[in-house]
Amino acid sequence: MANHPSARKRARQNKKRHAANVQIKSAVKSSLKKARRLVEETSKDAAAQVRLAESAIKRAASKGLVPKRRASRQISRLAKALTRAK
Repeated sequence: MANHPSARKRARQNKKRHAANVQIKSAVKSSLKKARRLVEETSKDAAAQVRLAESAIKRAASKGLVPKRRASRQISRLAKALTRAK
């Protein structure tokens, strides 16, 4: 456990940030999963969901929660799958 006031504050901040980061990462995963499912089903809502997933991935990458290359790869594969489905 932290002993100095500044270290205690840092621990509190880390806890808050961790909770926020976990929430964002979870939302990205859910969005990706939903988009992939709709693309597989060739649903008419697939394009809209792919756009939402792309936005979520880019937002997470800009915050450093997901490496930029991984984000780019995921977006590319999702777009490719959507194009193949059409």
